[in-house]
Amino acid sequence: MIRNYFKIALRHLQKNRLYSIVNLTGLAIGITCCLLVGIYIWHELSFDRFHKNADRIARVTWEYNFGDAVTKTANTGTKVGPAFRRTFPEVESYARTLKYPSVIRYENQMFEEKNFLFADSAFFSMFSFPLLKGDPRTALDAPGKVVITRSAAKKYFGDEDPMGKTLKIGGTKDLVISGVAEDAPDRSQIRFDFVAAFTFLDAAKTEKWSEANYITYLQLRDGSDMESLQQKIYAFCRKEVKEEMEIQGNNYSLYHLEPLASVHLYSGLDGFEPNSNILYIYILGAVAFLILLIACVNYTNLSIAQSAGRSAEVGIRKVLGADRKQVFRQFICESFLLTLVAVLLALGLSALLLPYFNELSGKQLNSSILVSPFTLLALLVLALLVTFTAGAYPSLVLSGGKVINILKSGFSFTGSNGLRRSLIVFQFVISVFLIVSTFIILRQLSFIRNKNLGYDKEQVLVLPVDRLMKPYYDDLKKALAGHSSVASVAGAYEEPTHIGWGDGLVKGIWTENAETVSVNALPVDEDFVKTLGLKIVAGSDYSLSDVQQFDTSNDGKNLRYTYMLNESAVKALGWTPEEAIGKTVSKGREGTVKAVVKDFHFRSFHEAIGPLVIFMDKRMVTRMFIKIRGQVPNALAHLEAAWKQRVNHRPFEYHFLDEDYDALYRAEQRSAGVFTLFSAMAVILACLGLFALTAYSLVQRTKEIGIRKVLGATVAD
Repeated sequence: MIRNYFKIALRHLQKNRLYSIVNLTGLAIGITCCLLVGIYIWHELSFDRFHKNADRIARVTWEYNFGDAVTKTANTGTKVGPAFRRTFPEVESYARTLKYPSVIRYENQMFEEKNFLFADSAFFSMFSFPLLKGDPRTALDAPGKVVITRSAAKKYFGDEDPMGKTLKIGGTKDLVISGVAEDAPDRSQIRFDFVAAFTFLDAAKTEKWSEANYITYLQLRDGSDMESLQQKIYAFCRKEVKEEMEIQGNNYSLYHLEPLASVHLYSGLDGFEPNSNILYIYILGAVAFLILLIACVNYTNLSIAQSAGRSAEVGIRKVLGADRKQVFRQFICESFLLTLVAVLLALGLSALLLPYFNELSGKQLNSSILVSPFTLLALLVLALLVTFTAGAYPSLVLSGGKVINILKSGFSFTGSNGLRRSLIVFQFVISVFLIVSTFIILRQLSFIRNKNLGYDKEQVLVLPVDRLMKPYYDDLKKALAGHSSVASVAGAYEEPTHIGWGDGLVKGIWTENAETVSVNALPVDEDFVKTLGLKIVAGSDYSLSDVQQFDTSNDGKNLRYTYMLNESAVKALGWTPEEAIGKTVSKGREGTVKAVVKDFHFRSFHEAIGPLVIFMDKRMVTRMFIKIRGQVPNALAHLEAAWKQRVNHRPFEYHFLDEDYDALYRAEQRSAGVFTLFSAMAVILACLGLFALTAYSLVQRTKEIGIRKVLGATVAD
């Protein structure tokens, strides 16, 4: 019997090729969208869950204040891990980590490695990054050891065994390779090409709550202890930590634990990689569901349209003894067969489109996941669900008709007009909603791209500055600026796209009870304001006399800073811009307010503009900013030549400031791209639904059209 059902179903699909193609196309597109979104969601939800101890690992975040402003950061000082390990028996081990781009040299090869990580010796025991060579317990137990990934080993050594070989870091210090790790998966918040021992850093020699530059992870003895441990940490912070931090003007300091597996989707604090948002997952899941629902509505409407022409078939079946269940099974089998073919087409389409989807979403999803047992089982369940969702209503209507009515006048679906029209309206409501949502998202991205940030990010090239370059910094800067295509050159500690240095600023001379304002701070050289195009609303820019007065002799005891404040900082101190000029403020050292600059966005638009203090201190410069005018290739040729003549310990590797700005919103851009694609698919499917309505109308009005033609109407009429 089942075989007969499928045979008739195949004949019906072959006979009605147009309807079959439309149905297959709609269902295949809907299932393909669901499959791609499903894989994307699985990838996002599985972030960091591949670690064996994922449920026992927590990231420590820090919440602190200067004055009334509270700041939250994923960075901590060097003391958090060791102190918590000593104090709380629930903590089994810790790993302090720092990602610091470094220049690596081996023989004649030299590269600047962006993914260079420093970590404590427990790193490879805590995290499930398998070592292909070396012992995870001893790979980082000495200052001069480094573990490299399989890709890095191939890059530097080819097919040679890298174990025991020496790499030179920063042009001066040696690191011995003690292990080779498998490449970190793209589902990891922690990605690296090199991991060196944390004890290599000078910062490892002292333990400090402040100077928060490190991301600290704790491994607990039992994951269920996390909540109770959190309460103990709060109590510890209110007593022990508070006493030490108050000396530095910070009277509020709390540490929070974030479960490792929840950081990517639920934390508002980025770590080594930008976080996503669980809201995006809900939205994409809803869009995929709506697309599939539209495809099912199309199938239902087309089935109803075809059913009016199958009255004779159903009538003959019932006259020959077929009961309602048999007729129902016949049409459900047709629905299942069509859905099964659509699922197979969707698998092929997904495999074909996966590389483009990866490019759009920024993921590295592998096509092997499409044929995994879990995916195939999910598709089978989805096929059954679609079969009964889309095919149940037409099957019930077809199987429920009375024989006498069928033989007299065929099927009449006048009673279902309201439902059918409601489904069509529902489709277009969804489509309009998705179109409007897409328009809003694209407008938001357009706003981000075109918003006046308060500084000039266009054609600004960024180069690194390290400690070996500090003695001849001014000469290098002068050489780089010596070309008509270079407008100006400046230096700063951080890029203006994200200023992370948090500090406290005191109005007047610093005392123990002085009122402190929480600020971000940026050390710069004398040309920073000019090069980045910051607008001065009061006071004047740095001049040569300011440089000459920067007295670092006698261990800096005579040093007095010259400060620039932004408008938000001036407001927080209770001054107007004009009143602030010449006033004394203290940030560790006393200084005079030289100028007030107009507020500019020095972080993502997700955060409001806060108080900022800019101070001149070329000793802290780590980046050069070169403003290019005219032809970029000419400028690059000059800059590279000047660089290679004076800097022989690191390659000429640069990037542009607007690239860093775009990186701040990469997650939004990718989500918008995915959302736009699937919204377009929904609109296409809704148009197929309109085709279904037209097809049904044609079937219902066949006699009317025939009479009109007999009476002389043309096709155009």
